Amino acid sequence: MIVFWFLLIALVVVVAAVTLAVVGGGAEAVLPEAEPDRVADALPETRPVVREDIDSLRLPIAPRGYRMAEVDDVLDRLAAELAERDARIAELTAARTPAGTAQAPADQRVDLTKDER
Repeated sequence: MIVFWFLLIALVVVVAAVTLAVVGGGAEAVLPEAEPDRVADALPETRPVVREDIDSLRLPIAPRGYRMAEVDDVLDRLAAELAERDARIAELTAARTPAGTAQAPADQRVDLTKDER
């Protein structure tokens, strides 16, 4: 019976110690603010994204995988960068092609392989 009371008192002491450790020292002991688990410097804002930026990108992990909002933000940014680059490439290609050598649209092209000359 003495062992039972000893274990019961030890259990109460352990529970009280854990409770005090979790709660803290009262009103004067304030827990520091937790940093948000978000990408701090994911992609550069002042210049276009380069290959090294993507290689060094690490997305925060959530209990069920990656945070969907973080992945969506990164994919939206990359899609915008690619669309901007594609538009610039098309603009430069159009400017480089002389006006007289521009190809006709596919529906207006004449097939010279036929004997309809």
